[in-house]
Amino acid sequence: MIDLAEIWPPVRLTLELAGVTTVVLLAVGTPIAWWLARSQAPWKEAVAAVVALPLVLPPTVLGFYLLLMLGPDGPGGWVASLFGGRSLAFTFEGLVIGSVLYSMPFVVQPIRNAFAAVGDRPLEVAATLRASPWDAFWTVAVPLARPGFVTGAVLGFAHTVGEFGVVLMIGGNIPGETKVLSVAIYDYVETLQWTQAHVLAAGMLVFAFSVILAMMLLEKRIGRPRP
Repeated sequence: MIDLAEIWPPVRLTLELAGVTTVVLLAVGTPIAWWLARSQAPWKEAVAAVVALPLVLPPTVLGFYLLLMLGPDGPGGWVASLFGGRSLAFTFEGLVIGSVLYSMPFVVQPIRNAFAAVGDRPLEVAATLRASPWDAFWTVAVPLARPGFVTGAVLGFAHTVGEFGVVLMIGGNIPGETKVLSVAIYDYVETLQWTQAHVLAAGMLVFAFSVILAMMLLEKRIGRPRP
């Protein structure tokens, strides 16, 4: 028998985590992507490599160092002490920080490519019309880079939903606080609750397919040149 009251909390927590993470990633990743696309600094690619590290770094390695950083003896402990806490590890806030760092390349890279594809010409035209760099960014660059924003937002959300190693390392398995979908599936398999594991795993499979299909259709629709 499937207990919906038991399954729903990990689903709700995962959606909340993915939503908050995606918003933060767009806010933080957009200026980074713009700088990477426009800067001529010789160390630009070194910064890009740091942003892309989660693509090749084992999640347990990233999770380990995040655990140290968010723990009571790291910067996270100092921040938590300001609010009466002891640590940001094993908290929802810690999961958000870890998810932002882990999903960063999935948001920054598509937006960077979209900004690079805009080129200099539209911004130069905007400058001749006396648009400030700030106005040109919001009225020219951002609208032209819409496909990159759509791809980045979708990939960031979906990647956060599917996280396992990092969230398990820094969040553990606390019901209602840090037990997200991927951890719940692992927990059900460990305790041989195959029905619940099947339901959540099948839901994740359908979600992943739907996200990829929607991303392809949206990219095709948004990226289609107007007549």
